[in-house]
Amino acid sequence: MNPLLLLALGLAIVLGGILWLRLHPFLSLILGAFAVGGLTSIDNIEKSMAAKYHGDSFRSTINERVKERIGELIEKRETFDEQAIRKQVKQELTSTEKDKLINAAQAKAEKYADDNTTLSRITAAFGSTCGKIGILIAMACVIGRCLLASGAAERIVRGALSLVGERNAAVAFCGSAFVLGIPVFFDSLFLLAIPLVKATWLKVRKNYVLFVAALMAGGTMTHSLVPPTPGPLFVAEELGVNLGTMILVGMIIGSCCSAVGLLYARWLNNRMEVPLRETPEAMKKLEELARRDINELPSLGISLLPILLPVALISGMTIYQSSLDPTQVAHPILILLGDKTVALSLAAAVAMLLAAVRLKDRKAVANHVQESMLEGGLIILICCAGGAFGAMLQQSGIGPFISEMTGDEPLDFALLPLAFVVTAVIRGAQGSATVAMFTAVGIVASLVPDLDGLSYHPVYLAVAIGCGSKPFPWMNDSGFWVISKMSGMTEKETLKTLTPMATLMGLTGIIITMIAARIIPLN
Repeated sequence: MNPLLLLALGLAIVLGGILWLRLHPFLSLILGAFAVGGLTSIDNIEKSMAAKYHGDSFRSTINERVKERIGELIEKRETFDEQAIRKQVKQELTSTEKDKLINAAQAKAEKYADDNTTLSRITAAFGSTCGKIGILIAMACVIGRCLLASGAAERIVRGALSLVGERNAAVAFCGSAFVLGIPVFFDSLFLLAIPLVKATWLKVRKNYVLFVAALMAGGTMTHSLVPPTPGPLFVAEELGVNLGTMILVGMIIGSCCSAVGLLYARWLNNRMEVPLRETPEAMKKLEELARRDINELPSLGISLLPILLPVALISGMTIYQSSLDPTQVAHPILILLGDKTVALSLAAAVAMLLAAVRLKDRKAVANHVQESMLEGGLIILICCAGGAFGAMLQQSGIGPFISEMTGDEPLDFALLPLAFVVTAVIRGAQGSATVAMFTAVGIVASLVPDLDGLSYHPVYLAVAIGCGSKPFPWMNDSGFWVISKMSGMTEKETLKTLTPMATLMGLTGIIITMIAARIIPLN
């Protein structure tokens, strides 16, 4: 079956299942995986897996030779340029050696196609995805839930407000939402912070639209660009991007997008007036919240620790390793502490300890952790189903098929806008930014079997997919209804606020990403 038709069929099943049959995303993605996997011919499986195996063996061969060459130069105490050596090693690879790699990859692909059924291919991809991100998502859910339960999340928002003052409350809401959006899912973040937004409005009696939009501008970007939230975490793992690199680049580009979103919020605030629609009982509770003593909450430093600890450990290790040449190995203890699973587990332990100290009730803490596990379990199921669906799309032969259509010229810089558009279309069609990222990365990854062959670092491709998950949020998005109902805005007001702002931030992100990939390729 034609790979493009398989792609269309798979997307139709996933989107139809979610939108028309109202199935859970897990079921829709699994059904899509079985449909695409079952209809893929043996020939297409062999082609796609041969391209994958060849890319893996080619990168491994080049890396080994680069390491050997640098080791020789270090022994002679000569200076070297790693990128120049890598380029030279690629040029020195003979046609006989290239043919040997191709033949070995083809033989391995034929064996894979003969030995694996559709079910075994899907379950292998499902398990592989769980092995990569399952524990990380579980730990992130624990961190987020404990931050909410202990009052640490509220303390971060209040700390930002006290730092910049009520006159700059919009900056405080945007900045604190950006930080909290790293471990806390956007819907939970909005539910937590919107009462603080309303309480602040009671003091200043103006700029309600600005405050709500600022909260959205901060939280929505880290949701799609900065791990350990599921979308960027999954995309980074699928594209082989170091998690520390994804965090650093995602935070830099995401902060630029949030700044543009905040500017739009200020512009919209001057042209749109939304009253605070609350009952007298709710207003009384908001007034009590506004008068709540900040001393009742944890200190700001302790509140930030569960968020900053994993970011510092993972990103710090990434920066440190980038300063080493390929022949050097970091100390085992540093490698352990910089491991993403260890770093997030330590952060989860700190968050649980903070919740235990603040709540002083072991049963309450246990209940919060139990709720986080239930939440995490559903997310892990969706992620793993997305991994299985993406693997079946990659094995459908769409990558080699499009490569044949484009001729000898491989896709390179054009992949960035293509990844953005593919993700944006899927997001607009079915509503979920996370599902859009899961689906899009499977399509995009099949188009580029040799990520090291790109003229820029694969992290830019991951960020392009994340930015593509921002445009066109509307009534098929659960976040749309959380914002609308909790803020008191009508559907029309939410469309005028959220949809253009998120779209503008996504477009800003892809433009900055493309410029950065040209100017600072990081290769």
